[in-house]
Amino acid sequence: MREYKTQTKEIINTITFSTPLGEMFAAASKKGIVMLTFFTPFHIEAKIEVLKNTLDADVIPANGEIFEILKIQLEEYFNKKRTTFEIPLQLVGSPFQIQCWKELLNIPYGKTISYKEQALKIENEKAHRAVANANSQNMIAILVPCHRVISSDGKLSGYNGGIEKKEFLLKLENND
Repeated sequence: MREYKTQTKEIINTITFSTPLGEMFAAASKKGIVMLTFFTPFHIEAKIEVLKNTLDADVIPANGEIFEILKIQLEEYFNKKRTTFEIPLQLVGSPFQIQCWKELLNIPYGKTISYKEQALKIENEKAHRAVANANSQNMIAILVPCHRVISSDGKLSGYNGGIEKKEFLLKLENND
């Protein structure tokens, strides 16, 4: 008799909800949040395809406890009652991207660093363009704070949600 192996696909749950910056889209695996992004349909579709292919997953709309925790923690953040997040994350990307994103998690609330400084922290001084590119691929906005990375000249640049959202988040964190 032949044996068949059944493949169990990963399930990624998704939800859309409102924030002071507009609608956001979140996705979570059983390991944690895999995506938190500003709601832009085409942009989200491309990211969902990356998740589906990378994690061999099916993506379905569904509410869950992790999303309730996420919404509470984001509400506290926007109300200046939270400076760090305590929610599991699953970073999905290349080893270099994940290294860059983990370094973002070390930037303190209300502080900024330049792309060049971030590149130096991951011991790759000449890679500040690669770091900027990796940050632009970050699928977990706000929680993985790529908004805290600025140009060496102090100007705001390169944020998935747009410069106005980056500016809003930095002003929020600096009590402006």
